Amino acid sequence: MKIANQHIIHSILLLLAIAVFSCKKDDPKPINPGGGGGTPKDSTTLGDGPVDFSKFKDTYGDLASPSMTSKWAHYNVHDPAYLVENDFTWCYNTDVAFGHDIRPGIQIRRSKNLVEWEFVGWAFPVLPSKGANFIRQNGGEPFNSLWAPYIMKVGAEYRLYYSLSSPTPRLSVIGLATSNTPKGPFIEKGLVVTSLANGTTQTNAIDPTVAVGPDGSHWMYYGSAWDGIYKLQLDPATGLAKLNNDKGVRVAQRAFTGGTVNGNIEGPEIIYNPEFQKYYLFIAYDWLQTKYNVRVGRSDNPNGPFYDILGNNMNEEKDDQPMILAPYRFQGHGGWQGVSHPGVFEKNGTYYIGHQGRPAVNSFYMVMHTRQLFWTEDGWPLVSSQRFATEDETPVEESELVGNWEQITFTYQVVPGYADEQTFPGFSDSENITLEQGGTVSGAMTGTWTYHSPWLTISYANGTNAKLRVERGRDWENEVASTILFTGLNDQHVAVWGKKK
Repeated sequence: MKIANQHIIHSILLLLAIAVFSCKKDDPKPINPGGGGGTPKDSTTLGDGPVDFSKFKDTYGDLASPSMTSKWAHYNVHDPAYLVENDFTWCYNTDVAFGHDIRPGIQIRRSKNLVEWEFVGWAFPVLPSKGANFIRQNGGEPFNSLWAPYIMKVGAEYRLYYSLSSPTPRLSVIGLATSNTPKGPFIEKGLVVTSLANGTTQTNAIDPTVAVGPDGSHWMYYGSAWDGIYKLQLDPATGLAKLNNDKGVRVAQRAFTGGTVNGNIEGPEIIYNPEFQKYYLFIAYDWLQTKYNVRVGRSDNPNGPFYDILGNNMNEEKDDQPMILAPYRFQGHGGWQGVSHPGVFEKNGTYYIGHQGRPAVNSFYMVMHTRQLFWTEDGWPLVSSQRFATEDETPVEESELVGNWEQITFTYQVVPGYADEQTFPGFSDSENITLEQGGTVSGAMTGTWTYHSPWLTISYANGTNAKLRVERGRDWENEVASTILFTGLNDQHVAVWGKKK
């Protein structure tokens, strides 16, 4: 899969501009609040009381500056990676701040309830020297920011993989640093994989994630644009590449239309679900500010191959299904776009997906969304239609389903290219339906419905059927504390969401 370099060069430069949103000049120098990268604070401000949802506005211009990190919470988050450790879930993410230059180092947050987050510092005090030196030695100058980290614990060691890139096309590195605590300090160990601005066929060396096999083998998945998503075997003892200078091999790519790639592919995330004995590879498609969406495939093995729900090998020149998360718009809200680059994790037997969300009112804002993941009976992940809000999972009775709903049936239009071409998010909008007493459906779509807790089945008059996982949750758009939701796939493998009014 070869992608035109000029499109990627422009997209890289635009990515940097988006990260700082024109870089307001009231903060011309990086600021180092909270003690800096190696020494995040030890105390926590997180409590066990009820959540104050008044602190969860879509925009946060008054809190965005580097001097306000104690108020950042779930704001200024892009490309999150998660680690569950005892009471805390830790989040590590790209160096970004709405409207401001921000110092490099990988931002670290933590939470007890996955809703309220506390900013605790940075993983590094400055750019990691090994990565920065590699870029300079090869004729480039690194961006003053670290991107798309990945965190894992091996024995008593915390391994933090970082991405460092440059304006020079494909001149990037993935490096490794380690610590004996999740908040650091992290000490550089070496470079895992690099990519150069040359004529070789390779993907861009950013966006790492790691799978561990039952035999103890470690497999890194990484990549953005160029030649798709790669896998690389690691040495489990060191966390570095098993073979020196190995770049790995491609495992996933996009389709083309008229000789132009259908959009970006990046941000892999891999997890294992023991219930289905499958490894799941989540991938981000398209431009990060607009059409960004999540696709998924699975494999019996940690090193693939991975197949989508149609049985297609993800390494074929096709766009894979299902699309389980994409720009959406419920009534009473402008919508959320850029909802990808997922971090997926399990906590207390429940799976969650975290990602950035960009509000349509101003898509330069970056807000962390954390959603519950459910699973179809044959083992495909489903994303909750609403962000997690600490709600209890109690059974929903059939009588509670009767009434008026908003339903989103996800749509997708191929727009080949990158930032210049994918200028609109292509929202999937909600429609009004009513689940009538007696099992009929009326409104924008008609049909019949049946319920066998927790699964709602809707048979539509157009001939499609959807099996939908019902749950309780918050209506974030209308600030309603509790309602009923559903998420699922129809028999065309299209995601369907619902929220009761």
